[in-house]
Amino acid sequence: MYFPELTPRFRALLADIAGKPIAVIGHARPDGDCIGSQVALARVLRTLGHATTCINGDPVPRRLQYLLTPETPFHSTGNIPPPPAASPEIPAADWTAIFVDCADHERGGAKARLRFPAPAGCIDHHLSNASYAAHNIVDPAAAATCEMLAGIFLDLALPIDAETARALYAGINTDTGQFRFACTTPRTFKLAAELVARGASPSEAGYEIHERESWGKLQLLENFLRSLKLECDGRACIGVLPDGIFEKTGATVEDTEGLVDYARCIDGVEIGVLIEERPGAIKASLRAKNPAMRVDRIAALFGGGGHACAAGLNLKNAPAAARFRAELLAAIAAQLAAIK
Repeated sequence: MYFPELTPRFRALLADIAGKPIAVIGHARPDGDCIGSQVALARVLRTLGHATTCINGDPVPRRLQYLLTPETPFHSTGNIPPPPAASPEIPAADWTAIFVDCADHERGGAKARLRFPAPAGCIDHHLSNASYAAHNIVDPAAAATCEMLAGIFLDLALPIDAETARALYAGINTDTGQFRFACTTPRTFKLAAELVARGASPSEAGYEIHERESWGKLQLLENFLRSLKLECDGRACIGVLPDGIFEKTGATVEDTEGLVDYARCIDGVEIGVLIEERPGAIKASLRAKNPAMRVDRIAALFGGGGHACAAGLNLKNAPAAARFRAELLAAIAAQLAAIK
């Protein structure tokens, strides 16, 4: 079995939700692992007789829309359709929620948390997962939530058609950085090969996800590269996207995907950071080459979380940008000092 500890937990979740309409909830600013997990889980649950829908606080990114099919509708949190009735005489119960790729209840957005205060399930691979559902299926050692779902589906001999396989492959592809990151294991490659055998196309995923950059994204990248500064004797690199940059470049928040890796990939840099400034708010993404850096712990100091090598934070009542940068840099310096 690929996931001998998690598969029985997923089987228990299936028993608990039998016959219920399922809303698969993903996180804000969804990435490939989020959308891939939602599509794949919704499709497999449909084969088991569930009515399903997918819900996000933000739209599906342009580069991931190739994964969408009529059988897996996506809705905004504020526009959730009523579930279908079991019969003309029996009205439908409300949707039962399963959160995917969401480390905590808030990650799905405030509206989703209020609408679904008691999720039936959480399927996730973040180190900082808060175990907020009735059934928490969590493996921080997994490269992606899609890797977990692929393995569990195969363990249980659940049907993986071509559309489901391409969704799962997309999530694995993105969260492993095209199989470059330290989270990639032999199991990752074995599962990717199984998905390719079932219809996933590496060339399609490579083109759709990585070779369809917008002109605004390139202008955003130009500004980000110009802002990069080496810190901590070259062991850290921080770049900033100032307030108003999206209007200036014509880019969207979707276009920030992958920018932080330019800070991380510099030779000698161990922690790369992207800071996005907003009026009264700040978002930061942290990336490390070595899991020992535990950037999730740095993010946690500011209310964020994530993985040992990839984490983020979002401050809605943020201090002044200069003050936040100084506080974040101090936290990074302390972490680097602790790990020689």
